[in-house]
Amino acid sequence: MIDPEVLVLTNGLSDLDVIYRSLDGEAGNQEEEGIRAVGCVIQNRVKLKWQGETTARGVCLHRKQFSCWLPGPDRDRIMKPDYVPPLLCVNIAFKVYYNLLVDITGGADSYEVTGTGAYWTDGLQPVAIIGAHSFYTTRNLNVK
Repeated sequence: MIDPEVLVLTNGLSDLDVIYRSLDGEAGNQEEEGIRAVGCVIQNRVKLKWQGETTARGVCLHRKQFSCWLPGPDRDRIMKPDYVPPLLCVNIAFKVYYNLLVDITGGADSYEVTGTGAYWTDGLQPVAIIGAHSFYTTRNLNVK
């Protein structure tokens, strides 16, 4: 389910706009591998029909899943009227959109900033650590 506030906020954005803004908001401060890894999670969630989402847009905007869409400085930055996306994020977004990104996360469907100790990671071992994120496979755990 997409938060109604985010739905209104992103109404004029294309699917690719949403994907590259998500990549920038979540990992734009990282090297290419870190951005690609976040793209892999988006792509993996689409393949899994994660929480009923069947598009990259739906995955990115799903309520409380990608912190860059929560109110705050990241969302403010990626939604500025004069926002110019990094070319790297745009290139990776196209690969995610067309399901062409080679998975480097071991099939991960979730991630956290390494060391933050998100509640949902209790008892889980990361399948990969890439850039600033630890990646997990949670699809069998019904994690929300």
